[in-house]
Amino acid sequence: MKFKYKRYSKTTLRPVIPIKIKNENNTVGYEVLVDSGADLCIFDAEIGEAIGIDVKSGKRHEVFGVGGKSSIYFLHKEVGIEVGGHSYKIDAGFMHNVAGNVMPYGIVGQNGFFNIFVVKFDLKKETVELKERA
Repeated sequence: MKFKYKRYSKTTLRPVIPIKIKNENNTVGYEVLVDSGADLCIFDAEIGEAIGIDVKSGKRHEVFGVGGKSSIYFLHKEVGIEVGGHSYKIDAGFMHNVAGNVMPYGIVGQNGFFNIFVVKFDLKKETVELKERA
């Protein structure tokens, strides 16, 4: 599967791709930054609530971002995601204001994404390619 990078300004491109997040009969389209430096997948709490997850019922964890800023997220098991028409179950965190209200996307990282896909970034071609691991 290949996805085009998303352009945010004349000089800013990011590997942001569309996915769907699912829970039982509820599905929400959502964009995520493919982030090789992220330990896990973290989505905005509003997305979790929109698909019927009681976000705060998950296991509470703390994560540190750039500059050492601490944030709280709630981990949930067996969250459904759909990437390129294919469905997967992952463990995912839900955090209020995951992108600080600056960018409207979540993050997919090592556990829950890179363990499912071999990821190839090509900045020159402005694409990110995903191949499911065998």
